[in-house]
Amino acid sequence: MEKYQEVERSIIKTYRKDIWHMFAKAVNDYELIKENDKIMVCISGGKDSFLLAKCIEELQKHGKIHFDVCYVTMNPGYNEENNNKILANAKLLNIPLEEFKSDIFEVAYKLNPENPCYMCARMRRGYLYSKAEELGCNKIALGHHFDDVIETTLLSMFYGAEIKTMMPKLHSDNFKGLELIRPLYLVKESSIIAWRNFNNLSFINCACPLTSNCVIDRDNIPDSEIGRREAMKRLIKNLRKEHKGIDNNIFTALNNINTNCILGYKKDGEYTSFLDEYDK
Repeated sequence: MEKYQEVERSIIKTYRKDIWHMFAKAVNDYELIKENDKIMVCISGGKDSFLLAKCIEELQKHGKIHFDVCYVTMNPGYNEENNNKILANAKLLNIPLEEFKSDIFEVAYKLNPENPCYMCARMRRGYLYSKAEELGCNKIALGHHFDDVIETTLLSMFYGAEIKTMMPKLHSDNFKGLELIRPLYLVKESSIIAWRNFNNLSFINCACPLTSNCVIDRDNIPDSEIGRREAMKRLIKNLRKEHKGIDNNIFTALNNINTNCILGYKKDGEYTSFLDEYDK
């Protein structure tokens, strides 16, 4: 059995409950993939996007819905070692990967040398939408997972002063007819790490040239040197020690908002206060 076949088998056998079932549940519950879709799967080079690619492959082979797929990686300025690692993993996992290049790292740094990450993220999204349009795709699949959703929720509350989260799918505002989907929405990062380790796989951890020497052992990074998302990861990890299912509770709360007991809410930019209906 080839290595890629062993990896595929582990998804539908060893990790059927924690990965395959949760992947399929997200696809079905949120109606992420429909008949005759053409999906561009974006592979950044990390564990999440490569797992996404293999899950999409399995669904296309054995699912009941017919859809087409393109597997794409964008090289925004990776060093040679990281770029070769991505291409080697694609070959190892038998993923027909198309690479296209951009100068995002260089441009983002020139525009904001103190904090290029925000500009880099915005530019990446634009390049990916343009590539999907070029390929005739109507959907872009990204590898965000359950933990990303929880972290985003807490980041919005703590630093954005609002309750909002990362959605399982959304329409593009600037590219008509294009939709972004997140099929790993219900898959926990711990399951992805377990799958990676079980198969003895190695993926790039941090490909940005500004942080090419980043520390992999997150627990040993001083609090003063970590970013806000990393701080959320630590917070959730510590809260899980006290209550194992606390991340599930945060997620469930997003589906269980009691509008009788909130001060106000916004929809389509318009604010509604509880006072508007208090005496009615």
